[in-house]
Amino acid sequence: MQSTVNLWPLIGVAVIIAGFVLRFNPMLIVAAAAIATGLAAGFPPGKILAAIGTGFMKTRNIPLIILLPLAVIGLSERHGLRERAQIWIGKIKAATAGRLLIVYLLMRELTAAVGLTGLGGHPQMVRPLIAPMAEGATENRFGKLPDAVRYKLRAWAASTDNVGLFFGEDIFVAFGAIVLMVTLLREAGVSVEPIHVALWGIPTAICAFLIHGTRLWLLDRKLERELGGIRHAAVGKPAGSAALPSTGVSAKAPTAGREGDEA
Repeated sequence: MQSTVNLWPLIGVAVIIAGFVLRFNPMLIVAAAAIATGLAAGFPPGKILAAIGTGFMKTRNIPLIILLPLAVIGLSERHGLRERAQIWIGKIKAATAGRLLIVYLLMRELTAAVGLTGLGGHPQMVRPLIAPMAEGATENRFGKLPDAVRYKLRAWAASTDNVGLFFGEDIFVAFGAIVLMVTLLREAGVSVEPIHVALWGIPTAICAFLIHGTRLWLLDRKLERELGGIRHAAVGKPAGSAALPSTGVSAKAPTAGREGDEA
């Protein structure tokens, strides 16, 4: 006789979705989801609180590892890190946003492939360095950028980091996903070595680099079309070419009046 499966603990997933849709505090959302899941599973409140407390005690040092670098990065930004990055990239005449991001994509994949995933990332690399450098390279070519273009460049910088990390870390033999796949395959009776799984991640990483690199190359072309036309139009427009407003009074009227007075 098969026992029925209790699906009520999945209510925690609904709590998380609803919390993020309503834009509640993430810590409150996670805590509420944990409590809702425990109650739905039939755990007493004391056991739920004990499990939450045990998890907190085991991971209490993790916030320090995350927050300390963020504090250093925040102080660096306050003292002009973003501005210096823009000035430095502006001195390289051949630099463009697409070329810069292609180089970063390559470096991100290579470092992630050897397990150095912490060398990049949105808070410690993209926001303070890569995005300002992409904006600076574009400003060096086209002048002051509209806000829409700035946001687009920041999004491209973030996506480049994501692609490089996601496909680069699949080559690292000690990556958690590779270990998980090897374990599942062995449980299914398929004997495979982690190094073989990692090696098969290389073609995927190469394809990801070529595809996203092509998109970044096309980004330069798109920026040239969008901003180049605006710049040429602004440069080619003569000063004072704006039409004077019509007053509705004929220019010959005063002359006719003077002739009448002389008569």
